Amino acid sequence: MSRAPSSTLIRPALLPVWLGVAALWLLHWLPLPLQAAAGNALGWLLAQVPGKRRHVVATNLALCFPDTPGPVRERWLRQTFQASMRAVLEHGLLWWGSEARLRRLIRIDNPEAALGDGVRPVIWLAPHFVGLDMGGVRLSMDRQVASMYAPSKNPASDWLMLRGRSRFRKPVLVAKSDGIKPVLKALKTPLPFYYLPDQDQGRLNAVFVPFFGVSAATLSALPRLAKLTGAQVVPAITRQLPGGEGYAVRFYPPWERFPSDDVEADVARMNAFIEERIREMPPQYLWLHRRFKTRPEGEASLYE
Repeated sequence: MSRAPSSTLIRPALLPVWLGVAALWLLHWLPLPLQAAAGNALGWLLAQVPGKRRHVVATNLALCFPDTPGPVRERWLRQTFQASMRAVLEHGLLWWGSEARLRRLIRIDNPEAALGDGVRPVIWLAPHFVGLDMGGVRLSMDRQVASMYAPSKNPASDWLMLRGRSRFRKPVLVAKSDGIKPVLKALKTPLPFYYLPDQDQGRLNAVFVPFFGVSAATLSALPRLAKLTGAQVVPAITRQLPGGEGYAVRFYPPWERFPSDDVEADVARMNAFIEERIREMPPQYLWLHRRFKTRPEGEASLYE
């Protein structure tokens, strides 16, 4: 949970972080169209700079969209940086914006679908689109929510992240190092569990299944959690809208016959669903992440 500042947060080495935080605080007072314009400009600039992240984005897009013309992928690459930088700059809204303003800027298109059948516990499947944090904070305004997080090595970033997620209804935040038991307890309470299982986190608890036709190490926890708790999977996708329109959260129908008796098939089904959503808005996925970092035994890196 959010902790009070301490000496660990005011070390000289963290001065650049706090200068960045000050910039976000100043930006959050601006109308959203101006913040969006600043994010788009910064993203355009970063997309022009050769470097590791640009290479990662270009490689991911080439692997996942091999039949898409090069100029289109290049445009998506630029838009990926722009969407990501917009989301970064607009985090000031999550940390300091009023509840009324956030409710106005982050809408929920179908709130009646949030709890699925209204009987079973709910896992909100939330893939890594740029609006992920916006959707999570907005949903936490209406009810208590559980989620997992990876503590940052930077104490200032960690404090800010926890503060942002805990401003409204007090959530249950489970550190990844705490394991699965707190998650099971939260689901059995029952609290909706906002879950992000689509990054490459290595071989542990992962299976190799296709993602855009490329074998990808993918966490197998979603079907396992659903089986252990009897929970239903209700996807929750947050879209970044143009200019000053903000963000929109949409819930999808609960998955039927999930989980099955085949964990790999269930995880492949998850990836296939995420693929469908990505095809609707390719630049808004977190292509800056090395999604294919872990390779099957004997395969060379795809990023070299």
